[in-house]
Amino acid sequence: MRTAAEPVDDPFTAHRRLLFGTAYQLLGSVADAEDVLQDAWLAWNKADRSGVANARAYLVRTVTNLALNRLTSARATRESYVGPWLPEPLLTEPDRAAEEAEAAESVSTAMLVVLETLSPVERAVFVLREVFGFSYAEIAGFVDRPEPSVRQVAHRAREHVRTRRTRFDDDPERRRALTERFMAAASGGDINAVMELLAPDVTAWTDGGGKVTAARRPLHGPDHVARWLLGTLAKPVTAGVTLEAATVNGELAVIAALGGEPIGVVTFDLLDDRVQNLRFQVNPDKLTGLRRA
Repeated sequence: MRTAAEPVDDPFTAHRRLLFGTAYQLLGSVADAEDVLQDAWLAWNKADRSGVANARAYLVRTVTNLALNRLTSARATRESYVGPWLPEPLLTEPDRAAEEAEAAESVSTAMLVVLETLSPVERAVFVLREVFGFSYAEIAGFVDRPEPSVRQVAHRAREHVRTRRTRFDDDPERRRALTERFMAAASGGDINAVMELLAPDVTAWTDGGGKVTAARRPLHGPDHVARWLLGTLAKPVTAGVTLEAATVNGELAVIAALGGEPIGVVTFDLLDDRVQNLRFQVNPDKLTGLRRA
């Protein structure tokens, strides 16, 4: 959102989508990314711009370093997090939040989970190079490291991601068909229909952050996952919940809403027409990126 004092032709406005995308993919959090942008905007307005030859590079460097500082402190906080930690989801359909990240080529939830296993600097180098296509020389300036060192970090990060990132089916029609079947089975409370959609080795993670009821350990197997899901939907507190398909982090997902407000989202990986992994984000503090304007 542009502030009243922010001119339309200001470089910060022109590059805002890039800056938001950089912060979001480094932090996996919409709220933290917005905080970083606010801090970057304040720094930009205090800066002596007479010596800024490339505003885009200057702003990306500012956002990168602010995000790295926040990511380092966030790692310590996540060590005491209640239950599994999952990234904060972001709608990537035309809406308020997605407009800010439309040009940022938002990565999938599965990819954000993999990025969590990188060190802060590895994550920054990987995102800046592989997602946004900055040169090694530019990245070296952003992270204050020699270019040869950045190349080594980039190679190490790519190998790390490659070995941990499983390739899943990405056919949009198959995904849409399975999503519709999943919503129908879950809404109807049909445990057998739900189980038929799940892979034999399916795993589910639920992030409630200690704010709402959620499984504090991963759930394994179709029976366990299906019973937990339908048991949750059958509770009085979720009476009247509706399920809606929506594009979240670039992939079709299922949003659970109550009274028109999102109370959770299910993202999943699809392999051989079965759900391989499910990620339930139900922490109310992490749902701001799902709310439409």
